[in-house]
Amino acid sequence: LLAAARDATGLPVVTEVLTNSDVEMVSAYADCVQIGTRNCQNFKLLEAVGRQPKPVLLKRGMAMTLDEYLQAAEYILSMGNPNVILCERGIRTFEDHTRNTLSLSAVPELHYRTHLPVVIDPSHGTGVARLVPDMARAAVAAGADGLAIEMHPDPEHALTDGAQSVTPKVLADIVRSAHRVAEAIDRCVTLEGAAVSA
Repeated sequence: LLAAARDATGLPVVTEVLTNSDVEMVSAYADCVQIGTRNCQNFKLLEAVGRQPKPVLLKRGMAMTLDEYLQAAEYILSMGNPNVILCERGIRTFEDHTRNTLSLSAVPELHYRTHLPVVIDPSHGTGVARLVPDMARAAVAAGADGLAIEMHPDPEHALTDGAQSVTPKVLADIVRSAHRVAEAIDRCVTLEGAAVSA
């Protein structure tokens, strides 16, 4: 289904792999393999995706320090795959007005500590669709190399994560305003990395 979506849209596919036994199959169909927050310290899975050639989007564990997160990335890198993309998706704190606490300060700190690109996920980072545009713009201002944003044409009827999904119109507005923020801080924004994710 994801390969069919790629063929229909021309967009690359990012999808999560959950078990070692699925790595080969997922790598065959996906353009980028994702490791989700709950598997960020599944070291055997990290090593398995490190042995396949596709880029790996590594989401930060919800209770990981930055040191632990970078050490998790090392498991992938040590297996020979240099194409790791770090994704800050919020951490669990005592705050409850959002699903997670989106740590935007992680962006410049990760850039200081590593050469790896850093993507921000304001959808999971807040869990609240109305907060996604502002957090996306703030992420660009903080130096994020990309954004992972959940979009659905009818969020109220989405099977999962509707509360954090923006509409196509809101996504278009985010893209336009992200360009303006990037220009204000002498950065460049492109849609070349847009992808379908499941």
